[in-house]
Amino acid sequence: MAAFDELMAFQRETQALGQVAGRLGWDQETMMPRGAAAQRGEEMAAMEAVLHARRSDPRVADWLEAAEVTDDVTAAHVREIRRSFDRAVKVPADLAKTLARVTSEAQGKWAEARANEDVPAFVPVLEEVVALKREEGQALADGGDVYDAMIQDYEPGTTAAEIGAIFDAMRPELVALRAAVLEKPAPAGVKGTFDAAEQMHLAHTLAEAFGYDMGHGRLDKAVHPFSSGSGMDVRITTRTSETDPFNCFYSTIHEVGHACYEQNISRDYLLTALGSGVSMGVHESQSRIYENQLGRSRAFTGWLFEQMQARFGDFGIADPDAFYAAVNAVQNGYIRTEADELQYNLHVMLRFDLERDLMSGALEVADLEDAWNSRFASDFGYAVDKPSNGCLQDVHWSVGLFGYFPTYSLGNVYAGCLYGALRKAVPQLDTDLAKGDTSTATGWLKQNLQQHGGLRTPLDTIRHACGAEPTYAPLMAYLKTKFSALYDL
Repeated sequence: MAAFDELMAFQRETQALGQVAGRLGWDQETMMPRGAAAQRGEEMAAMEAVLHARRSDPRVADWLEAAEVTDDVTAAHVREIRRSFDRAVKVPADLAKTLARVTSEAQGKWAEARANEDVPAFVPVLEEVVALKREEGQALADGGDVYDAMIQDYEPGTTAAEIGAIFDAMRPELVALRAAVLEKPAPAGVKGTFDAAEQMHLAHTLAEAFGYDMGHGRLDKAVHPFSSGSGMDVRITTRTSETDPFNCFYSTIHEVGHACYEQNISRDYLLTALGSGVSMGVHESQSRIYENQLGRSRAFTGWLFEQMQARFGDFGIADPDAFYAAVNAVQNGYIRTEADELQYNLHVMLRFDLERDLMSGALEVADLEDAWNSRFASDFGYAVDKPSNGCLQDVHWSVGLFGYFPTYSLGNVYAGCLYGALRKAVPQLDTDLAKGDTSTATGWLKQNLQQHGGLRTPLDTIRHACGAEPTYAPLMAYLKTKFSALYDL
């Protein structure tokens, strides 16, 4: 076999094993017995040891050196495999295995601490995770910035300084717009209770309306909604609240955006380095445009209003215009995943600064709760009332995902760019969405972005889809236009 063919055969097996490891993580969040956490940690560690050995196998370097690059696709395969290999050889195998075991166990301890509002119970294991991640980051940075090295796992080619510059430019505009909005009367919200089973039925309807293929996926409940898998097995979760059905519906649409990206990647790339989303920022662009620009649009919420009336009867909102206002209400809240479009990025910016300090050593885990509460009060103007609404609300740090949070806001920036291009390309968009038909929008996204998987770098992926250099300006213009109209500014 030619070197490239041998490399791809080896890579296919590695990717398949990675999918198996991912399925263990999905099971841990959805169906695993609570008492199995310690054993699952050992299982995850064993899988990571095998995967790390394959990703750092010396033969990969030989194959990469000898591989003949004949076109853009083979060049992209070589680029992505080399990036993975270069990372893997810098991280000691024992460290990779220990991280897999500790973060698997930490996930369960986080869930228990969150349920009990018990930060001290979580601090020791988070200290262990942070220490291990700092060690990993130092190995990856090779003398450079530790946090920059971590960001490369989620948004290759981007630095903390570049992200920070975007955030610094956006923050004053977001704060000013929020202040103007909050001076206006708040719209009425939904009233009553909403049966959890009926919420899940509508969640399935929404998932299918946005193109999620249930023949290659499933929808379950979890503490923290997420999407898992790629190719022909892509699974999502959501959660329900008896008094807040939007939590379920928009979490579902958000995760469907992630899942459809994975399902729509060309089957030519199945179980290869190009067979999954190219970065978390690009991934978030899909989940956020599905959830917000499409799912919270005036056109689509009119259709959703009818769906909710049919299932729940009178829920305190009289007409589609009032429902649109309720869906897009700007109000005080603690939870990032439940935040309105206007305030969401402020939640992300808080986490970006705190985790950057955690990795540099400027902030220790023992001081995290106080730092979070102080920053939140400063940014939002009111105090955190309980840990599950504060530093215990997100799963990310327990599983070692440092450098992940800023990609949420990068995703919003990319989504703003994509939405501008989409509206020009699909002039009948609102007419279709008003019927609950998202196919023209999701079809455009599949054609211009999703099907290509990891073929291009993250920025080139957005440039190719939009035909322009991505900036935060389209997002801010969209937010100002939408919320100025909603709140008569």
